[in-house]
Amino acid sequence: MGCVKCLGILVLIFALLIGVFIFLVNHRVTPIDESPYDTTPLPKKYVTVLGKKMAYYEEGEGDPIVFLHGNPTSSYLWRNIIPFVQGKGRIIAPDLIGMGDSEKLEIQSENEDPDFRYSFFEHSKYLDALLEELLGELSKEGNKVTIVIHDWGSALGFHWAHRHQNAIKGICFGEAIVGPFDHGSDTVFGYIAFQVFHMMRTIGLGEWMVLDHDFFVEYILPLSIQRKLSKVELDQYIKPYRNKGEDRRPTLTWPRMVPIHGMPKDVHTVVSEYHEWLKTTTFPKLWINANPGAILRHPAAREFCRNLINVTHTTVNGIHFFQEDSPNEIGFALSEWYDNINEK
Repeated sequence: MGCVKCLGILVLIFALLIGVFIFLVNHRVTPIDESPYDTTPLPKKYVTVLGKKMAYYEEGEGDPIVFLHGNPTSSYLWRNIIPFVQGKGRIIAPDLIGMGDSEKLEIQSENEDPDFRYSFFEHSKYLDALLEELLGELSKEGNKVTIVIHDWGSALGFHWAHRHQNAIKGICFGEAIVGPFDHGSDTVFGYIAFQVFHMMRTIGLGEWMVLDHDFFVEYILPLSIQRKLSKVELDQYIKPYRNKGEDRRPTLTWPRMVPIHGMPKDVHTVVSEYHEWLKTTTFPKLWINANPGAILRHPAAREFCRNLINVTHTTVNGIHFFQEDSPNEIGFALSEWYDNINEK
């Protein structure tokens, strides 16, 4: 009798998850013809690190200002914000490994965990190597480097800053992973979003959603922006994942890395460590508070950001990918804050 009851519960849960999926598919956002913002991609340079070609945008001279994107975007996310700090320093905006125009990672063996290639630590390894190549000694000392970070780019950026504390001039962050999601993930993401993350973290179901149907890019991304993307903009985000299967693996592995209630343990540990470290840091910070936001909607998370030492904050309209909703407001705030920290 107990087994029958358990089976019934499992069937009910599966039906609920499929219902959520169908709901989202039926609410797919149709792109528009024209964007109110510049749609021109950033020109890329390439460098080989750890045997793989990584793409990045670079211009200017002086102290580095490094822009780090997250999932499932690329440096394209920053195209309308970077102009506000042009002429203020050496701007660098990489595409993470396997994302944007950076090279994909191949399967190494039949027994390999498919999510290992694009795990947090593999991404961190490639980003470390890239920044070491581009920044050299500045990555070790000098209080010269400013990082502008979002989504998984924030976790990678905070982790890098934690390990290169002497290099940091300041950090600008928004919709960031400032700590583990241990205070009730359903209230952090919202009920439907939490169910979607649970589906993508489920082996088999996640592969069907993302590797087969490009769910993160073609559904979650547009639904996480207040305005409608243009066809040109959406195509820029789709382009790295146009081929079904393993080319889309980065966009599936990332949601499986989110530290929810202690798992995965290794990522949870890293995020917990830099969370505690951030509380003690005195370097300048700029928090871009998205309204209504997505992953920083929980009151405890917002309170954490607001109470950081030496933090300036501004509120802009946007859900998660707020750079597509309020690039001018973000750019003005970033430019003013950067000028101020240079004067001190």
